Amino acid sequence: MAAATRPPVTAPPDPGHSPAGTRLSRLRYRLSVLRHEPTHVLGVLLIAALVYLVLAPLIAVLSDSAQVQHGDEGQAFQAPGSTTGYYFWRVFRSPVARLLFWQPLLHTVVVSLGVTVVAVLLGGSTAWLLTRTDVTGRKWLSTALVVPYMLPSWTFALAWLALFKNDSSGGQIGILESWGVHTPDWLAYGQVPIIICLGLHYYPFVLLLFGNALRRIDSQLEDSARILGAGRGTIAARITLPLMLPSLSSSVLLVFGRILGTFGTPYILGLPVNYDLLSTSLFRSVNSHQRGVTAVLTAVIVVIGVLVILVDTRLAREQKRFITVGGKGAMDRLARLGRWRLPALGVALAVFTAGVVVPVATLALSTVTKTPGVFHADNFTLKYWVGAHLAGAPGFPHGVLRGTELYSAAWNSLRIVGLAALICGVAGLLIGYVVVRAGGSRIGSLLRQISFLPYMVPGIAFAAAFLSLFAVRRGPVPALYGSISLLVIVLAVTHLPYSSRSGISAMTQLGREPEEAAQVSGAGWFTRLRRIILPIQRGALTTGVILPFISGLKELSIVIMLTTTGTQLLTTLSINLVDYAYDQMANAVVLVIALVSFLATYLTQRLTKTNLSSGLGG
Repeated sequence: MAAATRPPVTAPPDPGHSPAGTRLSRLRYRLSVLRHEPTHVLGVLLIAALVYLVLAPLIAVLSDSAQVQHGDEGQAFQAPGSTTGYYFWRVFRSPVARLLFWQPLLHTVVVSLGVTVVAVLLGGSTAWLLTRTDVTGRKWLSTALVVPYMLPSWTFALAWLALFKNDSSGGQIGILESWGVHTPDWLAYGQVPIIICLGLHYYPFVLLLFGNALRRIDSQLEDSARILGAGRGTIAARITLPLMLPSLSSSVLLVFGRILGTFGTPYILGLPVNYDLLSTSLFRSVNSHQRGVTAVLTAVIVVIGVLVILVDTRLAREQKRFITVGGKGAMDRLARLGRWRLPALGVALAVFTAGVVVPVATLALSTVTKTPGVFHADNFTLKYWVGAHLAGAPGFPHGVLRGTELYSAAWNSLRIVGLAALICGVAGLLIGYVVVRAGGSRIGSLLRQISFLPYMVPGIAFAAAFLSLFAVRRGPVPALYGSISLLVIVLAVTHLPYSSRSGISAMTQLGREPEEAAQVSGAGWFTRLRRIILPIQRGALTTGVILPFISGLKELSIVIMLTTTGTQLLTTLSINLVDYAYDQMANAVVLVIALVSFLATYLTQRLTKTNLSSGLGG
């Protein structure tokens, strides 16, 4: 009988060497790598979020400009949603194009040039005094002269009306009219006061740019020219001014870009005489529910803003050609003013008085007097602050401190701006982490560019773009208009460039060694973030939170279109009181904003041990 044949014994299959097992092992390995080093995944997520929150609103508003909106089918002679050039025709070629676009564009250019001249004259002269001379009180002046930039821009507009308002626009007259001094319309409203008020607000911006540029100029060049017999005029014309040209060009362009998005001052001083800038013309289109016209105007403002920043970036690159050769060239050798020292101090104090003392004192005085300019004892009152019943003010029948409106608006401002600033600071630090740790990768480069894009878009245009995207439901995203979420998002996105640049700068100075040591010890990414990166970068995170918070407290252009009755902020409350002609109470609210802004700035400088005027001789 033949022996039975036994089948060969085979080992059970090893799942680790099977195709499915290999794929599973690779997946586990990749997940482990991502858990310990999620830089690229984090970068992709941040890019996706910014594409939706930065690019999508701009794309949405451009889409609205080329599609017939509901309610306009009769004028466009097309069905809603159809592709059309009607809105471009209406803005650029129609009989109303002059009022909608061309006249506001001309006014914007004229005002921008005028503001630039005022800002450069004041900022340039004070920067020279603080950095190049031994003017008395340099340390105090270097801080005092930047205070106007801490105030809301329309503080000066309200103070101007309190002084110069005449009887042609209704309501209470100004102080000068009450004294019998007639102020013509051209002095009370429109172009001239807008230029002066915005010039007083933006001159600290030029002061900082010029001061830092003057501080970097190698003084040995001027000393050498002086030794060779050159006079002061020759030195200024042949050495100092050519080296200052990049800073001058940058100041001109950046001030122009700021004017594009400025709303409060042109609205307050231009409304009585229908003097529109592009920003106020855009606001009128939003209020009249002209979505297509709004989209075209927004697109134009965005294009102009982008061109301004691109030109400024090009000039910044060209500035490298102006690098001087020499040693440290410290500005220790200050020009001795001699007998002109006190007159120079008088000039600096005059600028401070015009930019801070006069507007703040005028507003404060207007809130405690019944009739402007009358200084009898029976004319002083606190009713606009604490009065329980105000005659003639049905919409606001009590003092600003008496009712709930001010406290509700203050609470909204603090929580909305605070939450936006917190998001901004954390996002800025994460962007800095990805950009630096990803090196020169496409993800890092793209993230750097997208995070800077909101800086190129004027504030009021960005608000209009957000309104276009979030006013209605789009897919799974509900309509957010009138919600706190929309205000938080738009404030965080528009201030992100500052926080992201702060985060990138801070992460550049942090080497990989501490994080690598923790990683070798088995610490995951979240542990490293919580235990190493955040503690080390505490200062940068604080700066990335507090600076957007200070800016957001006095922000108007970005939020004026997006607030409703339930989401009133301090800034929009003051403008609403202006619309109701409750001048004293509007001035009181602005003083509250100015006080909060100044205190926040002061505390920021104390906590972060920084100074807005650093480098200006202070």
